[in-house]
Amino acid sequence: MCHGLEPACSSPSCCSRPRRARNRHRRSHHGYVEGNNVNLVFRWAETAERLPEVAADLVRLKLDLIFAPTSTEVEAARQATRTIPIVFAGHADPVGVGHVASLARPGGNITGLSVLMPEIVAKQLEIMKQALPHMKRIGVLVVSTAPSTRPALHAVEATAQRLGVQVLTVPVRRPEDLDGAFAMMAQRAVVVELSLKHRLAGMFGPKDNGEAGGLMSSFSDVDDVTRRGATYIDKILKGARPADLPVEQASKYELVINLKTARSLGITIPPSVLARADQILE
Repeated sequence: MCHGLEPACSSPSCCSRPRRARNRHRRSHHGYVEGNNVNLVFRWAETAERLPEVAADLVRLKLDLIFAPTSTEVEAARQATRTIPIVFAGHADPVGVGHVASLARPGGNITGLSVLMPEIVAKQLEIMKQALPHMKRIGVLVVSTAPSTRPALHAVEATAQRLGVQVLTVPVRRPEDLDGAFAMMAQRAVVVELSLKHRLAGMFGPKDNGEAGGLMSSFSDVDDVTRRGATYIDKILKGARPADLPVEQASKYELVINLKTARSLGITIPPSVLARADQILE
């Protein structure tokens, strides 16, 4: 009987029912049936500060594998164990933060699928500028506890300079920080004339943010990342060593535009931007 974790996470979205359903489908594709030939343990840390506690608890359960989606969860799991395999499926900079020795030969007990976060955030900002050509200043919510934050922030700053856009970074560590962060951005007029009611237009990550009402979301294809992440899990449970499984990079991306939100904000999305969208929500 194999045991796994899916996942130890600091965000409720990665433990959401839709995402768990997608992951269940991926497991069944590889022949795993929960309660039959695999047992799963789910943990949600609620905040990044609680991740070390959750990771230590999982290690005590003597699991065969830990699924830790991003760099924040991977770091907590790595601090808790150097022997239990750890698989990620959305790490922004596994080499840069020292979680793997190299993409080709990870070494150690960690491997998985990485996302090119600097490339993604640069593309997000370019799309925002194309959609809002008069945009002069932006606010960036920064998860300050994430080990891979710095490379992505550098990419935002470099792209913003090239586009003639000023950047205000707002650190966010806990959910309660969000109210203050948005108030800070509004008071300092980070985003100008985005809405008749002075609400802020936003560019978000995975597509479920756009589906939940965000103006736009641009990120790696979550279904593709999930499928490829499940392949790593399957190989390790069948005997492969994480040290020998090269880290792959996500190659499919999605742009979702919510026109209902655009209308409520008084924004007209140019046809050139709409033509780039993989999904348009009316």
